[in-house]
Amino acid sequence: MKVLLHICCANCLIYPFRVLKTEGREIRGFFYNPNIHPYQEYIKRKECLKNYAQMIDLPMIWGKDYELEKFIQAVVFREHKRCEICYYLRLEETAKVAKENNFDAFTTTLLYSKYQKFDSIIEIGRSLGEKYNLMFLEKDFREGWKEGIQESKRLGLYRQQYCGCIYSEKERYMRKEAKNGNL
Repeated sequence: MKVLLHICCANCLIYPFRVLKTEGREIRGFFYNPNIHPYQEYIKRKECLKNYAQMIDLPMIWGKDYELEKFIQAVVFREHKRCEICYYLRLEETAKVAKENNFDAFTTTLLYSKYQKFDSIIEIGRSLGEKYNLMFLEKDFREGWKEGIQESKRLGLYRQQYCGCIYSEKERYMRKEAKNGNL
């Protein structure tokens, strides 16, 4: 089975890649993340993934370059649904690319993170699979969370401290400020 794997970052790729390879899947990576802010963060994640993909011999497709405006325009005034909107944007682009390139299925490393909304990702993936007449490969990669973290630290990969969007970056710093009693 030929699978297009949406990748948010190199760290989240480690465990899902191992699982899919062990299952004998033909995998190609796809990097498309218009949510990542600021631009320097986007570049760090992209460069880290380029290096790691070469290390594990994973062929890649690189999505449209930095489309932050697309993410912001989709989310503005709907910030309470920002994660679902973000998942949809990234998974729809993945499904389109998978369809255009004759893949049998698509999936995402977002299913690896215990911080993402797993059920929402599954629901969105299923609906896009139906829309594009492709299989959305539903995998609960969260069981490998600790294994992936340990391996990423061992390899010295760049490890980001927030999901990528401007809202999560703000929340990260606001929690830190609140914890330090500065709010």
